[in-house]
Amino acid sequence: MQTLDATFSALADPTRRAILMYLAKKDHTVMELTKPFRMSQPAISKHLKVLEEAGLIITTKRAQERLRRLQTAPLKEAVDWMEKYRLMWETRYRALDGLLVELQKMQTKRGKKK
Repeated sequence: MQTLDATFSALADPTRRAILMYLAKKDHTVMELTKPFRMSQPAISKHLKVLEEAGLIITTKRAQERLRRLQTAPLKEAVDWMEKYRLMWETRYRALDGLLVELQKMQTKRGKKK
């Protein structure tokens, strides 16, 4: 659950979600990530630190560059967790829909008897 908490906490920020979208396309350096966000390098670095602590990204070295790479395992865990609840709510909504149909039928029958 700790991993899940960290994932959702990291995803709560729109800048971090956007960073993950960029990293889904390809690995980037901090400087490359700074450009589309019009933020300072230290500000982007703070966001990257949160994402790295949540396990959503890793840092790799290529020559003298430090590239950030997306890690999808925590995202999959979050999706799997949400999917369980989606299925549960779908089942409940179907049952509610069935109940509403039955109530409508009962109401129609009462209207015909009058």
